[in-house]
Amino acid sequence: MLECRNCGAGAPVDEHFCPQCSRILALGRHGDYFSFFGLPRKLVIDPADLERRFRDLSRKFHPDYFYNASPTERLASLERSSYLNDAYRALKNSVSRVEHLLAIEGLPPAKYEDPSTGSGQVGGKVPPSLLEEVFALNEELDEIRERRESGADPETLRARLEKARAPIDVKRDEHEQQLQALSARWDSQQSAPPAEKRATLDALRERLLERNYINNLLATIEREVASLAGGGQPATGGHG
Repeated sequence: MLECRNCGAGAPVDEHFCPQCSRILALGRHGDYFSFFGLPRKLVIDPADLERRFRDLSRKFHPDYFYNASPTERLASLERSSYLNDAYRALKNSVSRVEHLLAIEGLPPAKYEDPSTGSGQVGGKVPPSLLEEVFALNEELDEIRERRESGADPETLRARLEKARAPIDVKRDEHEQQLQALSARWDSQQSAPPAEKRATLDALRERLLERNYINNLLATIEREVASLAGGGQPATGGHG
């Protein structure tokens, strides 16, 4: 519950204005972007509806409306406007929407070990489903680097990098489809037993871990392509 600092009345945490005196409420400790927008915890969202809700709340929270209000209300409008922007950015993107859902459902973030080992290979903790692709990519990158250092034609090496990229692109497309399917499954499980919902959340997190690793593989290939254009050594480290 929130307490109105104007009249002292209590209000549900999802309320933006006091039910008694209609003054804007201090943000307090919220944390759930879905409920802030008045939405259920579902992953398939109508973009037009989200946009409409965002613009409606933006108008209601806009600091210009509270120019002559008390300092407490002016601060509340700024806090809610800032939080609204953060929530909108998170929910409008399908991946960050999943990441937020995992966070508010109590799962650890989908982080992976940095694949940059400093040895010129893509290493780190490889997701089991990507072992074959990572092994093949490392072999190809090693050979391409050796040929580059021996003065091979850059265009020929660039063509090999594009060929090496193809199976990684396929994996990325597969994961996008899997994320969409799991998102739809989650939305259908609102009344499902906790164990079933947890299994879907775990699967979503695993797909995100793999997706992040795939993005890093693609970034590694892009760095190699850039090194061919610049004639220097490929950049190491960092995330794609």
